[in-house]
Amino acid sequence: MINREDMLELTRRMTPERACFTRLAGAYITEEGEIEDTFNINFLKLDGSQKAKNIRLAKKVPFSRTNDQLKEYTIPASMKGRDSIFQLLSAMVECHLKNDALLDVFYEQMTDAYPSDSSGAIFVFSGTYDVPLRRTDREYFEESEEVYDFIICTIGPLSGEYEPGNPEFGFLYPAFRFRSADADRIDIYHADPGKVQEGLMYKLTGMRL
Repeated sequence: MINREDMLELTRRMTPERACFTRLAGAYITEEGEIEDTFNINFLKLDGSQKAKNIRLAKKVPFSRTNDQLKEYTIPASMKGRDSIFQLLSAMVECHLKNDALLDVFYEQMTDAYPSDSSGAIFVFSGTYDVPLRRTDREYFEESEEVYDFIICTIGPLSGEYEPGNPEFGFLYPAFRFRSADADRIDIYHADPGKVQEGLMYKLTGMRL
């Protein structure tokens, strides 16, 4: 179960001024399901309007309806082995999206599992949140409790040329649970909980729905 307060705390850091995102990478998908183009940029070098636009996209995942659009899933042991998707995701978090070879593998994995008859986009954000110590009255100290490194992925159709529309699917990894990283869990987003992306869910959780 996701604690809404955890998600609100995280999204409060997602502003152009606070700049919790450091890198943005992505791939554009053709109507035939082929990867057409990719990019990998320093998020901090974007201008203000571009930062704001991309932050709005990333926030669609953690700021969605918790335990409805956004649900927490425990990663089964069978999904954690050598060359597994979670070995790949962990490596992407650790390198802060600076390894294009890892990203190319990730795009292929997601594209293979994402059925679509229109052009689409996969966007991946690398973020860092210096989690402050908190007192029982919810006031914060200056000192850091831990550094939470994470990625947010959004997948969905394009709304224009190289312009992502509202995502249909996304995830936050590792999960942010009890104000801390939980690498054994992933938070998965569906814009419409009644229309589950079965291929992507199987790819990430091993569950056949």
